[in-house]
Amino acid sequence: MSNPLMEHWDTPWEAPPFHLIQIPHYKPAIEEAIKIALDEIELITANPDPPTFENTVAALDRCGQKPGRISSILFNLNSAETSKELQAAAQEISPLLTRFSNDISMNGALFDRIKTVRNSADSAGLTMEQKMLLEKKYRGFMLGGAELNDHDKQRFREISEELSKLTLKFEENVLDETNSFELHLEDQGDLEGLPPGIVEMAAMEAKERNMTGWVFTLHYPSYLPFMQYSEKRDLREKMLRAYASRSFRNNEKDNRALVARIVNLRLETARLLGFANFAEMVLADRMAETPRKVESFLDDLYSASHEAAERDYRDIAGFAAAMGHNGRIERWDLAFWSEKLKKEKHQIDDEILKPYFPLDKVTSAIFSLCNRLFGLRFERSNSIPVYHEEVIVYEVFDRDDSLLSILYTDFHPRPGKNGGAWMTSYRDQWRDGGHRIIPLVSIVANFSRPTLSDPSLLTFGELTTFLHEFGHALHGMLSDCSYEGLSGTNVARDFVELPSQFMENWAFEKEWLDTWAIHHRTGEKIPAELIARIKDAATFNEGYACSRQLGFALLDMAWHTITEPFTGDIKEFEVRAMNRTEMFPVDSTLNMSCSFTHLFSGGYAAGYYGYKWAEVLDADAFRHFSESGLFNPEVADSFRKNILEKGESERPMDLYIKFRGREPSMDAFLERSGLKKPGN
Repeated sequence: MSNPLMEHWDTPWEAPPFHLIQIPHYKPAIEEAIKIALDEIELITANPDPPTFENTVAALDRCGQKPGRISSILFNLNSAETSKELQAAAQEISPLLTRFSNDISMNGALFDRIKTVRNSADSAGLTMEQKMLLEKKYRGFMLGGAELNDHDKQRFREISEELSKLTLKFEENVLDETNSFELHLEDQGDLEGLPPGIVEMAAMEAKERNMTGWVFTLHYPSYLPFMQYSEKRDLREKMLRAYASRSFRNNEKDNRALVARIVNLRLETARLLGFANFAEMVLADRMAETPRKVESFLDDLYSASHEAAERDYRDIAGFAAAMGHNGRIERWDLAFWSEKLKKEKHQIDDEILKPYFPLDKVTSAIFSLCNRLFGLRFERSNSIPVYHEEVIVYEVFDRDDSLLSILYTDFHPRPGKNGGAWMTSYRDQWRDGGHRIIPLVSIVANFSRPTLSDPSLLTFGELTTFLHEFGHALHGMLSDCSYEGLSGTNVARDFVELPSQFMENWAFEKEWLDTWAIHHRTGEKIPAELIARIKDAATFNEGYACSRQLGFALLDMAWHTITEPFTGDIKEFEVRAMNRTEMFPVDSTLNMSCSFTHLFSGGYAAGYYGYKWAEVLDADAFRHFSESGLFNPEVADSFRKNILEKGESERPMDLYIKFRGREPSMDAFLERSGLKKPGN
């Protein structure tokens, strides 16, 4: 059988031929690609010449590109456009890839060559980029069990293969739980408070399901506005309980056993490798370096934000009481009363702003922003294959008209798509000799769909999400590294969020919004006083929001600093971990861990703190732009050359200092968040 995954991709820029790929193609292609890669490894180890950086480390970085290309298609589609058949294929193939990775890291002859190169690195005249790749490969071998005895190597293999299956299953369960819920309303009175656009979307959803009335789901464009605007408290409670109990309902999709098994296997892996816990193992090559430094950082943020968080909660509760709410504020009340208070204080809410943020205008505006800052030009392509008809592809050109990257965009929710938003790639950038191999970058989101009356209109949160993911995309698209293992977003987890969170800042800037934000019906330019209200509202409820994020980071660190196998109750453990930041009474039916895909299927284990860590970096970085002129070409060029292009070719702090001229200060973050007044 002809297999397009193993043939030359006769497509523009050798992009994946999605239109030719079928699910039965994946496994035989992966098996053949792994065989080829292992043959390449054999050539490295059999080389009679003394080990050098080029014949060992660089050669190893190029090995496995074919399995990587194929698996990127499989797992990206498993997140963006999956099916039961594709999920089954992923479950079958994931252990094969894990086994392949173990075969490399436990190859003694190969590791001996890596060690030889490392031992002579000081006299070999290596560049900083080469030293970084060498250290990354060496650490990969160490964490891959290279120095374990045979018995422990076998156990390491068993653990890693089991984890590859469990994390996929965790993600599948959360997606199934999200898709399985629907709030079907047939009484017009149950729509009280909901904006017309949200009601129209719900009517369209019902029609698609061959139902009358209106259907609301747990997908964010449906769930969040319902929680913000619905006057029906009992229905808000029903929605929140469905959302916050996903995979925690004592059914076949319950993730409690998976959480316990995953954290215990991660702990066992860490102990096999000589670490006290999983966090200690993974943090050694992060900016934070140790669990103690992470915990100290979180403690400092807690001290800075806790008083503000309690104030925010009191303000919302007091406002609700003044408006006639009886009793305490519950979880299903917070978004509702918060939105009302925000409108009362700042005369602003999503319904006021959405008409100024049509998705097509936002897309063009972000493209124009990147043109002004970095000289990029985006041209839509209709010749590059896509995996779904909603996907739009762009060719991205530099100032000199050279092609920098391909960008895929996939914006709207579907049953086969995971929740949230993310950036990913089908091919990372690297250099083949002097030739730059262009990256294939993708942004996937779950933005509000168009209705019969309106185009897709973004909430302010969706606008900042778009900017966030575009920052990640810029990191991938502008990468200019020699080695794929260091390029783009292949950086420390607590550094990777700097470009993404940096881009969010533009949503609050009049100088940018003035260039494009026009009411989609009236053609009216966004009023200056409305932009001022956006800026004034930037710190609204920020104390509570910071506390909430800290709670998630504390939960992450709690799970990944256990030093003995977990045998307790998932809910009790979670309550203890998040107790400092919790504002609501314990509810035994709700749980975060069992749907926390960032930790248990998304690669952020012992790394969720990185969002707040990078906020310190991004606030300090954006202050440099603000102080120098938002569109200062020298500052923008420095950010591109020292941050966006460099990947992990140098140490993150060194790159930041090259851009900023000093280490980051927390002051800008605290002031931007309203946790500290300027000058204090």
